[in-house]
Amino acid sequence: MYRGKKIVVVMPAYNAEKTLKKTYDEVMDQDIVDLVVVVDDRSRDQTAEVAQALPKVLVHVHEKNTGYGGNQKSCYRIALEQGADIVIMVHPDYQYTPLLIPAMASMIANGLHPCVLGSRILGGYALRCGMPWWKYVSNRFLTWAQNLLMGAKLSEYHTGYRAYSRELLQSMRLNNLSDDFIFDNQFLAQVVWRGYTIGEVSCPTKYFEDASSINFRRSLKYGLGCLAVAWVFRWHKCFSGAPSYVT
Repeated sequence: MYRGKKIVVVMPAYNAEKTLKKTYDEVMDQDIVDLVVVVDDRSRDQTAEVAQALPKVLVHVHEKNTGYGGNQKSCYRIALEQGADIVIMVHPDYQYTPLLIPAMASMIANGLHPCVLGSRILGGYALRCGMPWWKYVSNRFLTWAQNLLMGAKLSEYHTGYRAYSRELLQSMRLNNLSDDFIFDNQFLAQVVWRGYTIGEVSCPTKYFEDASSINFRRSLKYGLGCLAVAWVFRWHKCFSGAPSYVT
């Protein structure tokens, strides 16, 4: 726990058997984590078996693949059912360092922000840590466009390292969000629409063969989806009620 708050780390997992144990070990080294929830989205490897052999881990295996967003929905539902006060998503591919868990949890536990992101852009880590140049350029352009359309000032919208308060998660309409990768952007748009503040911490990341990544085609689809989310946000803000992914 941290300041009397139960800390639950969730790992949306898919084919992560090679890196899950290493990620878990570093998560538990932080001392404040009470429980790790691993949701296996019908992996084709031994991800679930690796997770089930670890202490303080609750494993849930989907009967069919639900997608990245669908996996997160299960993660947050289970974490709340387990009494989590602070939920931190850490990808089990060891790309994001778990060393930031105490910093992210403290920002929520001390009432600074109900939502905290681990930003790869703050501190200039992205390119130095191996982010492909085309992903970096896309990240910068999309973030600029989203900030412009949504009236926010984030350094990036595309990190998979996130922490949320129980109250924020309970207020969200998760079932209205996509089951695909665009889930993360719709989630942040809903957070901004509801007037919650978002904190950011600088996060060095690792890019290597076993780290999960989407290909160029899916990246293009994702980028267009991000622009659509931001455009719909601006349209409804100016001319009508809340967009469908908010209500």
